Parts: sequence; C-alpha cells; structure tokens
Amino acid sequence: MTNTDLDAVVAAVRERIDPDEAERRALADAAKDLESRVHDALADLPVDADVLQVGSTARGTWLSGDRDIDLFVRFPDDLAREELEDYGLTVGHAVLPDGHEEYAEHPYVKGDYEGFDVDLVPCYDVPTAPEIRSAVDRTPFHNAYLTERLDDALAAEVRVFKRFLKGIGAYGSDLRTEGFSGYLAELLVLEYGGFEALLRAAADWKPPVEFDPEDHGTRTFSDPLVVIDPTDPERNVAAVCSAENVARLQHYARSLLSDPREDLFFLPDPPALDADGVRGHLERRGTTPVAIVFDAPDLVDDQLYPQLRKSLDGVADGLDRRGFDVFRKETFADDDAVLFLELSVAERPRVERHEGPPVHVRQHADGFYDAYADGDDDYGPFLDGDRFVVEREREFTSATAFLTSDALFDVALGKHVESTVREDGYEVLVGDDVVSLADAFGAEFGRYFDPRP
Repeated sequence: MTNTDLDAVVAAVRERIDPDEAERRALADAAKDLESRVHDALADLPVDADVLQVGSTARGTWLSGDRDIDLFVRFPDDLAREELEDYGLTVGHAVLPDGHEEYAEHPYVKGDYEGFDVDLVPCYDVPTAPEIRSAVDRTPFHNAYLTERLDDALAAEVRVFKRFLKGIGAYGSDLRTEGFSGYLAELLVLEYGGFEALLRAAADWKPPVEFDPEDHGTRTFSDPLVVIDPTDPERNVAAVCSAENVARLQHYARSLLSDPREDLFFLPDPPALDADGVRGHLERRGTTPVAIVFDAPDLVDDQLYPQLRKSLDGVADGLDRRGFDVFRKETFADDDAVLFLELSVAERPRVERHEGPPVHVRQHADGFYDAYADGDDDYGPFLDGDRFVVEREREFTSATAFLTSDALFDVALGKHVESTVREDGYEVLVGDDVVSLADAFGAEFGRYFDPRP
C-alpha cells in the first residue's frame, strides 16, 4: 500500500462528505438569524446573557447533510437553577416557537429552522471548566479550545475520521453506541496531526492508551482509552468508549491501511431478517434461543440501555450458574424491550453434582458432611478422590422453568427493568416462538446473525 492509494481514497471520500459552499452559506445564514433572534429574546429578560454557536458546525468539522445547529445561551453563574431553566425555556420558545422541550441535565428547546435541526441550550457562564454547575457548561470551553487549534486542513481531516467512525459503526458517545464522540474524534486528530497518522498509531495501540494534551497528569483512569479533557483535568473524554469500539477502530484501521477502499467509510447494515430468515439461522446453529419480552421502560436511551445491558448480564449469569450455558446474548428495544439469549444447553438432569472441600480440611469438611448426611433425596455424601461430593436435586431442570420463576428476580436487573417486569409482567419465548420478534426487530436480528468486527 502506498500513500497515494490511501490519498486517492480519502480524496474520493471528501468529495462525498465535504459541505459545498452553498451548504456552508445556508448554515451560516441560518445560525446568524438564530443568534439575532436569541439576542432579541434576551433583551426582554432581567439578566445579562449571551449566545454562542458550538459543536461541529461551529468548528467546520460537520459532514455534508448534517443539519444540526447547537446554540448555547450562557447565563451568569450565580443564577438559581430554577431561573436558568425558566429563562432558557423562555428564550428557546421565543426563538423556536414551534419547537418542543427535551431534557438532558436540565430542559432545553429543540426545533426546526429553515431545514436545520436546532438545539437551544441554557448553560452557566463559569470561569473555568472544573467549576461547572451542570454538565453542559463544559461545552463552550471545548469549543474555544478546538477553535483555536483546528485550521481548515485539520478540520477536513476530522471530517474524514468522523465518516470512517460512522462507516465502521463506532461513532457516537450515547450509551447505546458507547463509541467515539465528535469532541473525542477532534482531539485524536489534533493529537496525531491528521487522519492517516491517527490510523497508523491506532493500528498498534496496546490498551490502555492514554493521552494528556495539556499535561494535566492529575488523575488515573482505568478505561481502555483515556484522553484527559484539556479543559478539565478530572474528566476522561473517552470514558464512555467501550473496549469493543476501541478494538473496532484498531481492526478497521489495519484493514484500511492494508487495502485502502472507499466502502469502509460507508459500510451498510446487514439486511433485516424476516421470521423465516431468523428461523433458518436458528435451525442451522442448533442452539436454543430464549427471549424475555416486556414493555420498554419510559426512559431515554442513555438511561435505558445501561439498564438493559445490566439486566441481560444478570440473566445470563443466572442461567450460566444453573448450567444452562449461554452461547451469545443481545438486547434491543423499541416499544418492547427484549433480552435475547442463545443457549448451548437448555435442559439439565434432575440431579446436580456439588463438590465439597478435601477431607483433610477438617472443619469445612465436617460442616459439609453434616449439612448433607441426613438428606433423604441426596446421593451421598461420598468420596471422589480426597473430596466429599453430593449429588442433589436440581432446583430447575430447564431454562424456561428458571426464567418463569420468582428466581429471575434474584439476578441483577436494572432498577426500572425490574420494576417494569414485576408490575406489568413479561413473556418468555423459547425456541421457534422467538421468530415472532422479527416483525419488530428484523434489523436487529440481521445484525445479530451477520456479526462483524
């Protein structure tokens, strides 16, 4: 592979992702109009505040077709939280009269303006990032830091890296994706000075990997990728980025460097599966699929998916400990939430083997023997080598019996997941019955049965 090969691919990608002059002008005009509207709305309030455009469209790192304008209204840092929220919503609705309220750490207004998706977010105008009063207060500092350091050439490199991350499915700092945020992508390009240099370095990363752009050196983090926020030494910008997505970037960096090709930047999702498609995979694999289905708790994705994953891990652990070996597992949600698991073993004998301590460990051995000596339904205790062993009746002989019992609530479930399944109930689908989920989750099954790095 020569640099020319990769350069040609990057040039072709840029033809597809770089905003043209008309698109840039339209966005700049819309942002200018919106800022003017904010100033007009602020003039009617008894407080001094200003407005700042932030995010990728402010820094020139946005991709063609992206239609996001993020405006932050900065209020004095001594303002009460209730007043910040009240004034922020007042300004938001004045600027975006057809907008609607959404909630992050505090409410903000989201709406459409001339075809652009606009977020109008109130924040505190704090002196430094470590003095934030809400999480969004950091954003203006991020914006200032990068605006000073990203010239047009580096911004173009960021756009290519973002498109690569999107193509391989590793872009997005939401807790559903657990990938690379735009800010993290910008910092990494800045660290290495360009897209190709970043790829070559990432291909050889040996996690944990740590970068400290401003040499803060104040904290130790345990994440696979650590990028100390240059504006806030107590924060790892890459904290949400999973080990899997770090590995994903490494794999595809090596793949692109060894065989430069444009399609890696635009990888399509596998095709969705219908019921017959799901059934065909299950018959081929010979596993036993089980699915726990319940009403999805009314939470935003950043709250829902951590709870679903915790619940999935808890159920898998409960099945594994009872001998129903979990082969693979996944969770997905829409109106319903699904904990989907494939089992290598779905049924077990009526008895299970339980090993005790070696006989020479007298206190523990005597305790084990006494505990089972009078068990009418047990086999043993007897000796196997130097250990006591007992064969006792198994609590559940099938995975279905466990999943439909109250013992399900003994595993670690997410708080809202547990309350939902307790109060509203749940359904357990086993074997061929799971194919009925293909109508709602065909795309998810498509990805599950066509797994990629």
